[in-house]
Amino acid sequence: MSTRIRESRGQEMVLTAAVAIVIVLLSLLPMLRLIKEIVAPGGTLSTVAIKAGLGSPATWIATWHTLVVGIGGTLLAVLSGTLVAVLVTLTDIRARSAMVLCYVMPLMIAPQVTALAWLQLFGPASPFLKLFGAAPPLGTRNPLYSTSGIILLLGVQYGPLVFLLVRAGLRKLPRELVEAARAGGAGWFTVLITIVLPLMTPSIMAAAALAFVSCVGNFGIPAFLGIPANYLVLPTLIYQRLSGGGPAVLGETAFLSVLIGIIAMAGILAQEIMSRRRDYRISSTSLSAEPYELGRWRPAVQAGMWLLIVVVLFLPLFGLVLTSLVPGYGIALTAKTATLDNYRFVLFEHDAASRAFFNSFWLSIAAAVFAVLVAVPIGYLIAWGKQRWVRLLNLSVELPYALPGVVLAIASLLLFLRPIPLTGIQLYNTVWIILYAYLARFLVLALRPTISGYHQIDRALEEAAQVAGAGLFTRMRTIIFPLVAPAAIAGGLLIFMTALSELTVSALLWSSGSETIGVVMFSFEQGGDSNYAAAMSVITVAVTFVLMLVTNLLAPYLPTGVLPWRD
Repeated sequence: MSTRIRESRGQEMVLTAAVAIVIVLLSLLPMLRLIKEIVAPGGTLSTVAIKAGLGSPATWIATWHTLVVGIGGTLLAVLSGTLVAVLVTLTDIRARSAMVLCYVMPLMIAPQVTALAWLQLFGPASPFLKLFGAAPPLGTRNPLYSTSGIILLLGVQYGPLVFLLVRAGLRKLPRELVEAARAGGAGWFTVLITIVLPLMTPSIMAAAALAFVSCVGNFGIPAFLGIPANYLVLPTLIYQRLSGGGPAVLGETAFLSVLIGIIAMAGILAQEIMSRRRDYRISSTSLSAEPYELGRWRPAVQAGMWLLIVVVLFLPLFGLVLTSLVPGYGIALTAKTATLDNYRFVLFEHDAASRAFFNSFWLSIAAAVFAVLVAVPIGYLIAWGKQRWVRLLNLSVELPYALPGVVLAIASLLLFLRPIPLTGIQLYNTVWIILYAYLARFLVLALRPTISGYHQIDRALEEAAQVAGAGLFTRMRTIIFPLVAPAAIAGGLLIFMTALSELTVSALLWSSGSETIGVVMFSFEQGGDSNYAAAMSVITVAVTFVLMLVTNLLAPYLPTGVLPWRD
């Protein structure tokens, strides 16, 4: 065996080992620690945590609430997301790109921001309703503090997720089937019911499973709408138990987090079982069907679409902006009362809020940069690797993101409750444990577009360099990274937008000095300072929207499908 071949194989082994270490540290180790806390908390087998969890009535009540809002939010998300996907993808509706960008934006906004925006739009202190003299009297209960309110906002939050998945399936719909049905005299509604929806069943079921997982693991919306009404779901129950009991209740909260994971995985398993009952494969590889001409119905459909976008996006955000401009609760917005004092307060005067902006920005940047650098070698092994264990590698990376965020948060707490062995380094109660959780949870957001980039690259360049004697690391540095960097960086921007105002993980991991935007925003709202929370929310939404526009400018240099909102 030549020296070059030995060096190349040696570099591949080093890369594989490094990737395996990263995956074990970020994905497998915290989950194993979580399971150990439940079945063997003191190093010996014990059922104390399981009995404590199962024996508590609060567990069963919160589980029932979780199922109710999870199923309800999923149904609403599937109905709205599928309808919008059909109209946007299969018809000749105009301004499609703008509609997609606006409809998808709620998915990019943190759930607690969505909840706060809707609360400020319909509450008794709503500056928006006061403009029209329609605000209910102060002290009136906000109608969103209810089960239906939580379900409504979960549907609004995850309708775009369903839309993206169903739309991807609709784009692969074969032209022959649709045009043959039309030629046979079938109307558009008949084609939709008999051809389109049956073929889209796998996409719709997959979207429903992901929406269900997202709904049952959501913390922000149930926290803002459910806690004031004493309507607890499992994530908020864990938050309350951990806030009141600290490390002493970690065993019970570990069991509750696993219970959330079991519920989420049950939804995915149900989707898998239903998908296997029938053969939904599409054998055609032709171009997608021509858009259906709406004719005289197009203005009405377009108006309905924009009305939906106004209701779910622009009106709540407008109400949020108005709230951020008034000096206090219940004050109407006028030329005399309008002020920017709330923004000055959260940016420069309130120590925790100012610190939260700094922490969230550097945590988001650090997580994004790390993910981009790690996603390139991991993507190389997954996209171009021929080993049988590559699929296991992919599943391991997906695990922290597929499970609800509260599961990873509790697992991280348990993993770093004590100093790291041999080093004595303490991550518990520091900002570094939040960074660890962000790295584990959001790595997949950079990995997916990176793998997509690999699949759209001609490997001949890399193979030619290999034949010429270039080692793996040289090929990675000079050929592979420059080619996939745009896709990986786009994934990094997605991570930054997602992590900037994240709450589910940081709500359980923060400590004094390590506050994040989401944590301080939640604290302001819980303390009755909605104006300050609104100001912080408006800033994060503005940053998110600007970054979405910036990534749109990168679209010509990115592989197809990297940007979810790009038409």
